[in-house]
Amino acid sequence: MTSSPQSPSPQSAGRVLVQALALHGVDRVFCVPGESYLEVLDALYDEKGIDVVVTKHEGAAANMAEADGKLTGRPGICMVTRGPGATHASIGVHVAQQDSTPMLLFIGQIARDMKGRDVFQEMDYQQVFGSIAKLVIEVDDADRMAELVARAFHVAVSGRPGPVVIALPEDMLEDPTGTPACQATAVAPVQVGTATAQRIAALLQQARRPLVVAGGGGWDAVSCQALQVFVESWGLPVACAFRRQDVFDNEHTHYVGHLSLGMSGSVREMVQQADVILAIGTRLGDITTGEYALLQVPRPAQTLVHCHPSAEELGRVYQADLAVAAPPRALLAALNALAAPDAPRWSDWRAQGRAGFEAFTGLSSAPLEAAGVDLREAVLHLSRVLPEDAILTNGAGNYAVWLHRFYRYRRPRTELAPTCGAMGYGLPAAVAAALRHKGRPVVCVAGDGCFMMYPQELATAAEFGASFIVLLVNNGMYGTIRMHQSKRYPGRVSATRLQGPDYCALARSFGAHAERVTATAEFAPAFARAQAAGGLALLELVTDPLQITPDLRLPQADA
Repeated sequence: MTSSPQSPSPQSAGRVLVQALALHGVDRVFCVPGESYLEVLDALYDEKGIDVVVTKHEGAAANMAEADGKLTGRPGICMVTRGPGATHASIGVHVAQQDSTPMLLFIGQIARDMKGRDVFQEMDYQQVFGSIAKLVIEVDDADRMAELVARAFHVAVSGRPGPVVIALPEDMLEDPTGTPACQATAVAPVQVGTATAQRIAALLQQARRPLVVAGGGGWDAVSCQALQVFVESWGLPVACAFRRQDVFDNEHTHYVGHLSLGMSGSVREMVQQADVILAIGTRLGDITTGEYALLQVPRPAQTLVHCHPSAEELGRVYQADLAVAAPPRALLAALNALAAPDAPRWSDWRAQGRAGFEAFTGLSSAPLEAAGVDLREAVLHLSRVLPEDAILTNGAGNYAVWLHRFYRYRRPRTELAPTCGAMGYGLPAAVAAALRHKGRPVVCVAGDGCFMMYPQELATAAEFGASFIVLLVNNGMYGTIRMHQSKRYPGRVSATRLQGPDYCALARSFGAHAERVTATAEFAPAFARAQAAGGLALLELVTDPLQITPDLRLPQADA
């Protein structure tokens, strides 16, 4: 007579949740604690393999989790409490959705027997997050915790990656369950067939002005290397989609530019004049396509081959000549298995694109009358002195135009920048990057308005040992809005002035090295001192408020 397998001892649903995190390889959680998920916090106390990083604001916690997801390719984990905690964290969910980043947001929820009474901090999370999350789950039954967490991990990384929100009623978390944690089902990698690769090759061989546009989420070192092998063997020019410059080495002679806000006339013309565009990984969103003006909607004049991990994104805006539902790695593996042409006809076309990039990112048009620190010189200096594996982070604002134009990204996953244009992202992202890759240089570039969204996260950095340098670009205003205001309402400055604190004193209060830099010649030695100081550092760069972009000065009336 054989005995039946012994059922596992019942344990709380909150402990099953934490065990599920460990099973999925989670090693870090970003959170602000709340009484609604105390059972989970208690279980984390016993799980020594998971670091718990306590931030000072839920928005920062969510941004850190999103940045961690970008860096690892695995879901970043954020935990917040109900109501205000959840709404604060919604910014990170929006970033993850627009940036196609895998992320899980766990929210403590009111007790199940209180629902529907509009009780303290009650919210319907399906309604709140339904339009920006891939999936919203409320775990009402402890026995389903293992099942639903595994589903959340699967959904976050499948197809077009993105955020999943999981609400956790506080009474359910304490319920016992005999259903143990389990991992999400492993799915076999997608493969692109030889016939599809041959169709793409045939279209390219007929081209005279081909262009590869690479972007989107999910790129890692392997897929980036495969892209380089492909374009080198075919002699193709490469442009990167908005804020995806790290997908391809910007120093490579095949790189021709960045399809972004303030994009060069050279790369704009290449898109318009191309006869075949091979778009890999990117959704071809509004900024990448110049508000859909560079490619005609719905049927581009250019022959378009569009490859994206999610079939739902193919045909959303553009009707491609060939649409391939596959991640970049799968497509590139199939293309690299084919023989490349012996003598492609487009070497002059590629060289012309590269020359345009070099001219656009040089110093030929540096404004001579600008006061304070010239950001062009500062960013070019960063490109010269930082190693290839340095990670650059930023949020939103006109200051980022200098960074994206003049810094040359050389390695994958070294650019952390929100494609949704979220202010405040850079500082939390720098914390996440510095904790994920200790020993690698991390530099956060933030405008004064951007920095003031989450300045308190310097405390988080100091507490958890995150070492990085903040370059705080101070022009005393919300620069992007001032630029638009100047165009539409010249001479009528309203609600765009910004007065901050003593930034250096603020940074020093958290134990950081801090200096104020007021001239271009002072930047290089100040940056060297910040590097030598180690730990946390901040350089306040005082810039000319009239120099609103590298090529545009505001009239004096709009200062």
